[in-house]
Parts: sequence; structure tokens; C-alpha cells
Amino acid sequence: MYILGVSALYHDAAAALIKDGEIIAAAQEERFTRKKHDPSLPKHAIQYCLGEAGIAAEDLDAVVYYDNPFLTAGRFVQNLCYAGADSKDLLDFSLESLVGQKMWVHEMLRGYMGRLGIDNKLYVAEHHVSHAASAFFPSPYQKAAIITVDGVGEYATTTIGYGQDNHIQILEEIEYPHSLGLLYSAFTYFCGFKVNSGDYKLMGLAPYGKPKYCQLIKDHLIDIKPDGSYRLNLAYFDFQYGRSMTNEHFAQLFGGDRRKPESPITQREMDMAASVQKVVEEVMKRMTRHAKELVGNAVENLVLAGGVALNCVANGVLKREGIFKNIWVQPAAGDAGGAVGAAMFYYFQQCGNKRISDGINDRQNGSYLGPAYSDQEIESFLKAKGYVYHAYLDRSVFYRKIAELLDGQNVIGLFEGRMEYGPRALGNRSIIGDARSPRMQSKLNLKIKYRESFRPFAPSVLEESAEQYFNLNGRSPYMLFCADVCEERRKDFCLEDEIGRSQEDLLPVVNKVRSDIPAVTHVDYSARVQTVRKEDNPIYYGIIKAFENLTGCGVIINTSFNVRGEPIVCTPEDAYLCFMRTEMDLLVMGSYILYKEEQTQLEGDRNWRNQYELD
Repeated sequence: MYILGVSALYHDAAAALIKDGEIIAAAQEERFTRKKHDPSLPKHAIQYCLGEAGIAAEDLDAVVYYDNPFLTAGRFVQNLCYAGADSKDLLDFSLESLVGQKMWVHEMLRGYMGRLGIDNKLYVAEHHVSHAASAFFPSPYQKAAIITVDGVGEYATTTIGYGQDNHIQILEEIEYPHSLGLLYSAFTYFCGFKVNSGDYKLMGLAPYGKPKYCQLIKDHLIDIKPDGSYRLNLAYFDFQYGRSMTNEHFAQLFGGDRRKPESPITQREMDMAASVQKVVEEVMKRMTRHAKELVGNAVENLVLAGGVALNCVANGVLKREGIFKNIWVQPAAGDAGGAVGAAMFYYFQQCGNKRISDGINDRQNGSYLGPAYSDQEIESFLKAKGYVYHAYLDRSVFYRKIAELLDGQNVIGLFEGRMEYGPRALGNRSIIGDARSPRMQSKLNLKIKYRESFRPFAPSVLEESAEQYFNLNGRSPYMLFCADVCEERRKDFCLEDEIGRSQEDLLPVVNKVRSDIPAVTHVDYSARVQTVRKEDNPIYYGIIKAFENLTGCGVIINTSFNVRGEPIVCTPEDAYLCFMRTEMDLLVMGSYILYKEEQTQLEGDRNWRNQYELD
């Protein structure tokens, strides 16, 4: 039984294909079109999923869209009534996309996939139901509490649910315009970053500040109840009118206008980031305790999805609180993951198919669900282009060589196996480096990623070695939990003194050594950890193991293989172009290693680089 799930027309469009309840392919449209957060109908992703399974559209048993457009239209009309005479901007901003596209998504799908192929097979699942299904059905648990939190989907912005066997149920929800995701996005916007894509920046900036505005936020912007439910004070926001996220009242509350993008970051932005992060954590803790009360003490598992579930700092707080024994987060927790959720909801709940789980292993397949390229395909590409490369077909020699290159302080683009599904690179489309290097974080940010120097990088650590480096309770294969670096590895560091000496230039602060793995240790001694098992990714494991054998260190840097403004690379050509247009030292694709100094500079390379430095 083949079910295709589709997420589209909002942001992060994606397609996912399940066969008899197992995810066999899933990918975001942006990876194929090279348009960051591409919201369009995921034609390329759909084609990839069908091709991966070797089937045609007519072989599908169902196509399930992750949102109910008619309910969304109802919310839009309700919002118009709220805006009243001030609804012009809302109409200009949303009417065309709603009436021209979202209301006709079924016709768009028929038009692309063939009317005869999928007639009478089109279904919808509500947005937060799709999120809940994406969190529960692939999880390792037979029963679990479910929390979904994002900006908005139809009416809901936050839900608490319960999943057991092949059934999920939404128990409570909070409706638009009251939204924790939109509150966080408002601060993202006000601090000068892009909504959605800039939320990671706000989270990375938070440890540099003090949560001095927490009470101000709770007094004026959000009323948080003991059970974690909340209401926003809409007098400070403009998103409900289809305009910017915040208004002049918000600016007055924080002593001045919004920071202009690309301008210097001040202490105010650091403190605002720290404050809203703490508020989000408080809401999530209260909500999780309430979920525990709703499902009962016998339920030991919690699963999370929705864009806010990508906040790995908050996830780490929930793990340390121990409210639930186990927590599993959907790796593609944002809208992209809704494609998996919609398909699984139909297969398990609507069709009543049996679901089996062992309490340990999930059904996400490491989130390695995208396209892969064989050594033969890679070598054919390299030969056709005339690129200089070196083959390492003996795996032990291959691992040892990469370990030596990492030890030599080289930055390596790593292109192996199936592309990751979700926003995190997990070793198959990654840029890797030596975590022991004091200057590697700023080097990667400024010379490779072309982004802000303060943004942290994640460590990939052998699962069996994780406790030697991090205070991490359990596994973290999807890089969705923050944990503290072990105290014995830390070095004395006073953030306040360092910021004071640097006069708010964050680069000297970033370069200050804070532990014996400084490139992955954030200024608060935290790290966004990825634990690596041989069973999940034998090649990536082999590289890190060889590095440990050579250096005694079982940790390396892992960041996504892309530059600012571009999606993670998908094809060998994407990888080569990114490699050549940055200051990466080497590219590893399959069993082949390419050295930068042996390559011929691409025509127009300098212009391309300047474009991204100014983005």
C-alpha cells in the first residue's frame, strides 16, 4: 500500500512516500529547485519519491495533503472580521495565495500528477493532526503524549494529544492569533533576522544575553497560565493585519526601533533573545507538566513536532526536567514533516492498519530519506566535467585519510549516501572539521558559511563516547537536544567580561577557548549534540571512529553543506559548486577526495561569493 504525503503552499514544501507504513522516501522541494524554503507544489520531490519506489502516480493508494484549506479559509474570514476597516493589508497579503492556490490544491495535484492517476484518491489531514502524526507514528513508542507547537495551521497553534497503537487524539488546543511560534518569530523579526529562517539565529544569540526582559514580556506580551496555556496581547503585534510582525507599541516597549538587518548586534538584541528563549522554555515546561496530568503517570513518553520543536535548547530543558522518561522529536518538525505525518495518519488511523513499535528504535531511518548517488554516478560526473579527484576504494584507508585531513585542520565537504530529510545535516550532506580547533567556529562562519560569527556549530560524537564529553541523558541522533559540555572539559570563561572587553564585537568572544572542544562549545558551555551509531550511518561513524583512533577525540564539527541563503546540497553538482565557491579545503564525494588547490577556479566565482556576503 503506497501513500504519498504532500506539504505545500506555506513554506518548506515537501513530499513523503510510505509503503505499508514504512517511510521509503521523503524530501523538501527546496533541495531540487535551490530556492530556500521553497513553498511551491513539490513537483520535484514528488517525482523523486515515486522514482525511488519505482512506481507511477496511478500506483498510489492515496495522496494526502497536510492542511485543510477550507478551515484555513474560515480562519482567514474570521481574521478579516477582527481587522474590520483595517483589513486592506491582510487582503493584499493573503487573499491571492488563499483563493488562487490553497483552495485549489487538489486541482493543482491532479493537474501535475494526472487526473486519471489520482482521481478519488485525494485526502486532507488537518495541519496539527499531521504534525502530531509525524511525531507519534514514526516514534519508538506504543503510547505517548503529543505536543505540537508552531505559528499557525488552520486555527490551531498549539495542541496536546495522546497516541496509542495506531490512533492519535487531540485533547486540547490553543487557537490563532494566540501563538507561541508567532511570539518567537516576532522577536526574530525585531532583532533584525528573517522570520522562519532566522529563528535559529535568535536561539544561537540567546546565550550571549541576559534574560532581563522576561518579566516585561510576561507583563505586556503574553499571559501564561499554570497549565502552559497562554494568550498574546495583540496590541503589540501587527501579523493579524497581514503587516509586519510587530508594531510601534512593541518598539516603545523595548526602547527603540527594530534592528536593521546586517547592522551591528547590540546588547539589547542579545538580552531580547535570551529573554524570549526563557519565556518559551517556561511555557513548554508548564505545558509538558499539564500533558503528563492529562495522559497519566503510566505514560512515560513524550513526542514533539511543529516548528517550535526545532528549538533544541528548549528540548534539552524538557529532557533535563525529567517530566517524561523519554522524549522523541520529529527531525523534520516544521512544515516539511507534515508530509510524513499526513501519509502516516491516513495509513494507520484512517485505514486502521496495525502499528508495531519496540520502545527503542524509531521508524525514521535516521532521516536519511532523500536521493543517493553511487560511486559510479559520482565518478561519471567527475570525469564528464574533467575535475581532478583521487579514489579511495579501500574503506579503512579512506577513513584513515579523512581523519588525517581533519587532524590537519582542513575543512571538508562531505557528500555521502542518502540526503537528510529535515533542516539538519546528519553526516551525509555535511561540512566537517576538527572540534578541538579554537578558531574553527569563526572560520567556518565567515569563510565557508558566510554568516554571522556568533552562530554555533554542532558536535557529532560517537554514541558510546558521548558521556565523556556531554551531560546527555540518552541518545540524540537528530541533533535536536542541547546538552552541557562536561565540567572537567571546560575552561574558565566569563561571558560578561569578554563582551565588555570586545565592545560588543562578538568575534573575539567566539574565538575565546571555553573547553578542550572549543569549536562546538557555545558561550554558555552548551552544545547541540548529534550522537552517531554505526547501525544508522556506517560511513560517518567510520570517519569519526578513525579520527578518535588517530587523535583520541571522538568528536568532530558537523554543519550543513550549504552557504547562507541556499538550501543544503542535493546532487554532486550542487556539492562541487558549493565547495568551489567557498574556502573549503577538500570535498569528499562517495569514495573520492577532491583537493581545492587541484581544481580550476569556476568562471564568475568571485561575483557569486560577493552576492552571498551581501545577502
